[in-house]
Amino acid sequence: MPSFKVDTSTAVVFVATAPVPKLVSKQTGERAMDRETGAGLSTVGLLISDEGEGNLYQVTVPETGLPDGLAPGMPVSVIGLKARDWENTFNGQTRHGISFRAVAVTQVGA
Repeated sequence: MPSFKVDTSTAVVFVATAPVPKLVSKQTGERAMDRETGAGLSTVGLLISDEGEGNLYQVTVPETGLPDGLAPGMPVSVIGLKARDWENTFNGQTRHGISFRAVAVTQVGA
């Protein structure tokens, strides 16, 4: 599936929720890994505000792209943010949505 670049150059971005490891399976605790680099993946909640509208996004980022100490309320920049639509069927129910992935999240002024 194609992915689309998301331009955050004019946006104000804050950490909404601290990064947590992304799991492949909650039952086994297996962590999701980046297919290209082998780095563990984490999910961080970001509040992105632009043109008078703010939205909360759950963004997947490789652990190599996350600085230590990210905490709610910190202003950050997002590098390489992309959106991709997805759809799957499980137990006869079809679900769909948009997933967000970034190369890195960096502290503003760090």
